[in-house]
Amino acid sequence: MLKSPLMQRLFRNASVVMAGFVVANLLGLLRQIIINRAFGTSAELDAYFAAFRVPDLLFNILAGGALGSAFIPLFAEFIEKNDHPHAWRLASAITNNLLIALSLIATVAATAAPLLVKFILAPGFDSATQAITVDLMRIMFLSMIIFGVSGLLMGIHNAHHHFLSTSLAPIFYNVGIIIGALSASQLGVYGLAWGVVLGAALHLVVQLPALFRHQPHYSFVFDLKDSAVQQVGKLMLPRMFGLAVWQINFWVNVSIASTLPVGSLSAITIAFQIFTFPQAAIAQAIATAVFPTLASHAAKESRDELNDTLTTALRLTLFLALPAMIGLILLGQPLIALLFQSGKFTEQSTSLVSWALTWYGVGLISHSVVEVITRAFYAMKDTRTPVAIGAAAMILNVILSLALTRLFASWNVMPHGGLALANTLATTIEAIALWMLLGKHNARVMFGSLFNSVWRSGIATLAMGLAVIGWGQAVTAPLWLLSLGGAIVGAAVYFVIAVIMRSPEIKLPKS
Repeated sequence: MLKSPLMQRLFRNASVVMAGFVVANLLGLLRQIIINRAFGTSAELDAYFAAFRVPDLLFNILAGGALGSAFIPLFAEFIEKNDHPHAWRLASAITNNLLIALSLIATVAATAAPLLVKFILAPGFDSATQAITVDLMRIMFLSMIIFGVSGLLMGIHNAHHHFLSTSLAPIFYNVGIIIGALSASQLGVYGLAWGVVLGAALHLVVQLPALFRHQPHYSFVFDLKDSAVQQVGKLMLPRMFGLAVWQINFWVNVSIASTLPVGSLSAITIAFQIFTFPQAAIAQAIATAVFPTLASHAAKESRDELNDTLTTALRLTLFLALPAMIGLILLGQPLIALLFQSGKFTEQSTSLVSWALTWYGVGLISHSVVEVITRAFYAMKDTRTPVAIGAAAMILNVILSLALTRLFASWNVMPHGGLALANTLATTIEAIALWMLLGKHNARVMFGSLFNSVWRSGIATLAMGLAVIGWGQAVTAPLWLLSLGGAIVGAAVYFVIAVIMRSPEIKLPKS
């Protein structure tokens, strides 16, 4: 493994991003506790989650991951060459074009909202729930426009290897939604929608102080004929297509869930939000931190360094994701009951959510691998390959969702679990395909180094799982001792066995 300042910076950046994700997700957990206890798995909450899909779809396609994956490598390349005027001209042009595009699309989508909800998004809702969904959707379109600018700022910070502000942004976003959730007693479910708008504004504002330290130069330009602007557009197109397919898959899940028993949509949404806690804190954090480094290696055509960095990122990801997966599966139900079961969130709600979480949890490794490997493709300015594989996987996801919900129903088990299992199976196939296709760029995962780490982590994970099962049999009450105690015991056993097995990740940050 390379013992360079670059690698040390990678670990430092990953630690900052991971800490930010952990705090943001803890606040997100608090947010969800407040929301769940206020609304349970009700039709109102179904409407809120459904309404969020359209602005989330449009934002992610136009300004989310698509923009970052296309913008960061080019902007970083200008910064590396000390061509700051061209870098800021590119940022200005992208900002201006993005604001116009998002504003126009938000206006059109808000006008068409009743048709979108009735015929595409949630045809299974009754008319009253559909009307609430339309109102909530129109409010949240404001957040989409704000997030467009905020998402670009995150790209600018990351290209400068600055991750503190981008780690604080999602924390403040959750603060905004929490404020909205606390207003539910006066505003009802509409408080959640306005909380999303407030959160988006805070997400933007918290990044501004650090932006000025980069000495930005904004100009009112559009530069549609500029080669760099055009290249951003070309790199975005495949990624936009892939994200569209991904988001459409969520739409299909919403549509299918709207025909299932009441609360099914809320259950899979809440379960996925819990699932994304470790997925974001581990895989997204490491992938976000490693992306600029991978892009730097790719720009210099330093394939050995790129391969080493990618392998190191995967090793660290799997070292943390393996025990997290077992924790989700074995401790999901008692943790959900401890955190959420109160008020309108009943024992039945806990059962619905934990059932979906189990099937999502099995896919944590696959989701984590996809997060890291796709960054390698983006760093090499290849957005087509991961998009093509992702699109195929999402089409498979839709097919499996339809098939597995029917299969689960025929077995007289809760059918919404089929939606979670479909996601896991499709993502696993996606991860395998991406791994195999790295070679087309003369990039590869150093299997020997990876295997040397994973077999040790696997043994530690097995010991952890046995310890958690034993704890569950020995302790049945109180609930906090069963759940939190199980998590502490499991983590302690995993760490001790990892030390005994001499897992290299225990010393990784000192490398």
